[in-house]
Amino acid sequence: MKKLFVLLVVLLSIGALTGCGADKTAEKARQPLNIGLMPDTDSLPFIIAQEKGYFKEEGLEVNIQQYKSAMDRDSALQSGNLDGAVSDMLAVAFAKDGGFNVKVTSFTDGSYKLVAGSQSAAKSVADLKGQDVAVSRNTIIEYVTDQILAKENMSGDSINKVIIPQIPARLEMLQNGKLAAATLPEPMASIAVHNGCQFITGSDELGINPGVIMFTAKTTNDCRAELAAMYRAYNKAVDYLNNTPREEYMDLVIEKGGFPPAAKEAMKLPEYHHAALPKESDVVDCVKWLQAKGLIKKNYTYADFVVDVLNK
Repeated sequence: MKKLFVLLVVLLSIGALTGCGADKTAEKARQPLNIGLMPDTDSLPFIIAQEKGYFKEEGLEVNIQQYKSAMDRDSALQSGNLDGAVSDMLAVAFAKDGGFNVKVTSFTDGSYKLVAGSQSAAKSVADLKGQDVAVSRNTIIEYVTDQILAKENMSGDSINKVIIPQIPARLEMLQNGKLAAATLPEPMASIAVHNGCQFITGSDELGINPGVIMFTAKTTNDCRAELAAMYRAYNKAVDYLNNTPREEYMDLVIEKGGFPPAAKEAMKLPEYHHAALPKESDVVDCVKWLQAKGLIKKNYTYADFVVDVLNK
């Protein structure tokens, strides 16, 4: 009986050191985080943190998985292959409305731009009326496009939306003259301009920022130590990007980020910010757009979306 009791105590002790709920002092027992990235500038801090060893410095293993479309990324998250992802407010709303609980843990510094093709005569948003403009349906790309149109008192139906989910394919068709315009994330937008396309306007000019980092609710509940370590590494990567000459890391970014070679010269990077919670207006405006299109049923609040793991 005594031996059984001792064995039980040992097993319970081992169990206490495994899983995301592990004590912060048990650095080696931290669970790996599986994070999905897209080919955009939002993902660079994760790439740098991985390649410069900042995650390892924090005693954390991060497995990065690359995706070319938001649909593939979101499918991986909901199937349990990812703990979190560089994403956007719309993806969060769709997941929650579908019964899959995810939480926003910080905003990102991404930028989304409407770019006209090199063979297009369009110089303004109004010039694109009735023209073929590539977007990905019911995503941050379509949201930004509709916000751009609304600012010019145009509706989403005033252009002919061509649905191209994969970002590289959208860029290629734009550059090949098969589209009047396309809405693209950075750095794909800068690559298009570098190759002769024409910048029209974008999310920065509108003052909107719907890009976020999200994790499953289970991860935000059970993996506080892991997320805290991840964000410490993330912030180190932000400092590196903001203070290091680009020639020292661009080859690495191109290789690991899945960007085309043209991005080396064309990519325009934002001033990255340390991890912080998104503005309430960015959440509310996305929810309103989704409800107006009949894409979600519930009127979600800021608290429904956002959880603070940065100050725990």
